[in-house]
Formats: sequence, C-alpha cells, structure tokens
Amino acid sequence: MSKTGANRKSAAAAGPKPVAKLSEEEAAAELERLAREIAYHDDLYYRQDEPKLSDAKYDSLRERNAAIESSFPHLIRGDSPSVRVGAAPLEAFGKVMHAAPMLSLGNVFDDDGVRDFLERILASQSR
Repeated sequence: MSKTGANRKSAAAAGPKPVAKLSEEEAAAELERLAREIAYHDDLYYRQDEPKLSDAKYDSLRERNAAIESSFPHLIRGDSPSVRVGAAPLEAFGKVMHAAPMLSLGNVFDDDGVRDFLERILASQSR
C-alpha cells in the first residue's frame, strides 16, 4: 500500500474532521453527505422498520449536521435533516393514543428542565 493510501486510511480511522477545521467547501460537501446518509437511515427506520444504526450513532450524525449548520448557516440545504423530522411512517404502523403525553428531553439543558419534565409526566399520570 502506498503511503498516501495508508495516510487516508489512518485519517478515516481517526474520525471526521472537526467542524472548526472545515473549509466552506468541505462543510458544503459534508452537509450534502449527511443529508443523504440521514435520509437513508430515516427511510430504514420509519418506512422499512429495519434500522441499521444505533440511536447514538444516528444522533451523532444529526449533531454533526447541526454543528456544521451552526458554523456555516449560509450553507443550510433545503433537504437538511434540521428542517424535517424523520420520514413518513410505515403504513403498517397504527396510530396510538398514549395515556401520558410523549415528551422529549431534547431541549433540556439543566436540572430545572429535568424537574419540569418529570413534573409534567407525573401531572399527566394523575389526571
């Protein structure tokens, strides 16, 4: 193997380039790649009920997309994962009415937010 090939493999093994070190061209290419990859995994999860990524790996893709968009807001794509949620669900999935509201901790950043979340859960269960 050539030194160049070995260098590419070791760079790939080290993980993606930090967002702060991306050029505008690299950021645009990465946003395009992430949009395609996340859409692919959304389809697997929502339409085919066959996810291939762990939740943590999927979340890391979305977090990287958000970080790049934050650093390069003028590069946000029309098909960005940040402007849509998942994909249309598989028709075989029926609608479910939950006894308690399905709430998210996605925007909780401190202990007060967690307490508020838990209080809302408890309040909805006592109704």
